[in-house]
Amino acid sequence: MLCTRADQRGFSLTELMLVVAAAGTIMAIALPVMTNLTASTKLNEAARLVEREYQDARLRAVASNRLLRVRTNCPAAGYVRTVEVLNTAVDTAADRCLQSAYPFPPDADLMTRPNYDGPVRTIPNGATATSAVIEFSPDGTAQLVVGAVATPIAGLQTITITRQGLSRTVTINAAGKVQIQ
Repeated sequence: MLCTRADQRGFSLTELMLVVAAAGTIMAIALPVMTNLTASTKLNEAARLVEREYQDARLRAVASNRLLRVRTNCPAAGYVRTVEVLNTAVDTAADRCLQSAYPFPPDADLMTRPNYDGPVRTIPNGATATSAVIEFSPDGTAQLVVGAVATPIAGLQTITITRQGLSRTVTINAAGKVQIQ
């Protein structure tokens, strides 16, 4: 009995190799695009965390009627923390960013200060931010702190978040408006 080609089912080795070669080519083209997309997504996540920390500090300053400062690279590069301004030497103390010295959450006694220090947050995905200390007033306005002195922000204050050679910026103006650029 003779087999005709119409009775045979399946793919030949040549057809299978052509499909595998085409799929490999498409994946090789898509890999760099996906890598760039992933790096950009991780950088955006880090920038959003820093921007949210500034937004949250501004809102808490208004709600609690307290001066709050957001310190980047606190206690080291890649960290950010919101701290309450006490108008004492503690505000510029080297251990102010250490959660062991100034814990979060603070004790339940409202008479002891600081009561509005936030947690030390790690900027995700190995990103770092430029060093800056921004102070938010109870009216929602922002000032740049240089040394221990709060000075008005002229124009925009820019904080740059960097990860693997890519960067995003968070800008803050004197009115306290915070934006990711």
